[in-house]
Amino acid sequence: MTFKYKNVYINETGTVVGPYEKEGPLVNYFDKSYNDFYFNKKTFEQAESKLIEDSVDIVLDKLDKTRFDIDLFISGDLLNQLMSSNYAASTLGIPYFGIYNACASSVEGLILASNMVEAGQIKNCICSVSSHNNTAEKQFRYPVEYGGPKPKTTTFTTTGSASAYLSYNKEGIKVESATIGVVKDLGIKDAYQMGAVMAPAAAYTIYKHLKDTKREVSYYDLILTGDLGSIGKKILTEYMQTEYNIELKNYDDTATMIYDLENQDVYSGGSGPACAPLVTYGYIFSLMKKKKLKRVLLVATGSLHSVSSVNQKLTIPSIAHAISLEVVE
Repeated sequence: MTFKYKNVYINETGTVVGPYEKEGPLVNYFDKSYNDFYFNKKTFEQAESKLIEDSVDIVLDKLDKTRFDIDLFISGDLLNQLMSSNYAASTLGIPYFGIYNACASSVEGLILASNMVEAGQIKNCICSVSSHNNTAEKQFRYPVEYGGPKPKTTTFTTTGSASAYLSYNKEGIKVESATIGVVKDLGIKDAYQMGAVMAPAAAYTIYKHLKDTKREVSYYDLILTGDLGSIGKKILTEYMQTEYNIELKNYDDTATMIYDLENQDVYSGGSGPACAPLVTYGYIFSLMKKKKLKRVLLVATGSLHSVSSVNQKLTIPSIAHAISLEVVE
């Protein structure tokens, strides 16, 4: 399903990252960074909630607005019952939608907000996501203190939060269209192979978006996925060619951009709901504002597994949503 929009814009963004991201190649494109994983909080979970609050505060400061000026707050994270988002929403006191599509939550939130702004149901919305390496490891694998070894196919959960302010004010980056994905499941059971799990969902959503909009790959200056990692990135390009006869051009993946894969111990790259929007709102938007890129298709991918499903040896389904972003002329 694909939507077209006439009057939806991302006017401002806020990005906050942790120590690994601060040491990565894109550090100069983030609004705020921390040197440790606690951010002056007692637990990693509380620290992740603070990341969301920080990124929202950055947006409000840039806009010279307060939380009372915001119609709706949409947020998602990886923790059970959206723990980080819920506590941030409690602090902010803004009408709130909590969403979960794993690492695809950022674009899911943008689509929901865009539909409501376009329909005139709300005037504005802040969409946020977060992830924290230590909270994700504790929940889905083993606490980092255990020092458990991982295969090189795994990804490294990004620590950070990204927020975007959407409205019908014609400034910033235009939300031109969006495609809602469908759940794909190719029978993979390995929770350390997220790139392989999510690549088919990304491929289908890209194919469907191009078909629905009657566009060629060349329409976009950049097609950006997140977060497949270095291995999943290769799988996607091969899968697109084999399954849909589409050669991906001007393509990259945020998981391979946020870290220095040669010099940082992050396996096949980044992951987590924050990875794609951190790269997009920081680095990619800076290129768009300079008009070095004018049309970008952001495709956020999510692995829809849980601790229970992995322990029960079930296959891992995945989802991908796409949003078309354009420079305001």
